[in-house]
Amino acid sequence: MSSADRLIRIIILAIMVTLYFTNVVGGTVGIILLVLSGVFTLTSIISFCPLYAIF
Repeated sequence: MSSADRLIRIIILAIMVTLYFTNVVGGTVGIILLVLSGVFTLTSIISFCPLYAIF
């Protein structure tokens, strides 16, 4: 995973978390965004995305 990819994931993560905590999105969609942001955080920290191996 390149540095640019990690940076893009962190930016998307920040946007998703901000949308949830400012109550722009809520309910099931909000929970899905939080789970995705957790996945983005984990893959950014370890610099490995399992989907890259598949594709």
